[in-house]
Amino acid sequence: MYQYKNLAPSEYQSKILSRDIAVIELLFATGIRISELCSLKPSDIDLESQNVLIYGKGSKERMIQIGSMDVINALTEYQAIYKNEIENCNYYFVNRRKQKLSEQSVRFMIKKHTNIAAINQHITPHMFRHSFATLLLEEDVDIRYIQKMLGHSSITTTQIYTHVSIEKQKDILTTKHPRNFMVINKG
Repeated sequence: MYQYKNLAPSEYQSKILSRDIAVIELLFATGIRISELCSLKPSDIDLESQNVLIYGKGSKERMIQIGSMDVINALTEYQAIYKNEIENCNYYFVNRRKQKLSEQSVRFMIKKHTNIAAINQHITPHMFRHSFATLLLEEDVDIRYIQKMLGHSSITTTQIYTHVSIEKQKDILTTKHPRNFMVINKG
């Protein structure tokens, strides 16, 4: 998407790609639900402190730190380009008609960029949330932290993401299994 933005034939297309990049980067960086993303207000994103205030299911709110400067930069660029539309609409993400970005628009956006990238798999917004959780688990982040970041009230819900990938399982069994460190006299 970044390459297409740099090569965009018009200012309008570049503007749309800036928004698309900001949306997809935020989905992946925070594990935010699509409904939460589309409901973000301008005051919910503090680029200075690099925080996003998310209003989740059951009227629960949580604060997520954005840990990547690339994501902050994408949001900063988007915010500068869409400043007037954001102020008039009072939602952070805005569609072409200068209204709140819909969940269906985000799904369409992801499908469009999946097709452009020639990815044959059906990618959904929830897959970004799933990848967020799974990749953090693979980096040995405590599941209770992930639970809090995802806004799950029950650890049972978060445990859905604990399936260990084949690569991680292989890494664990080849580098950490005690049998690999035992020397057995075979003679």
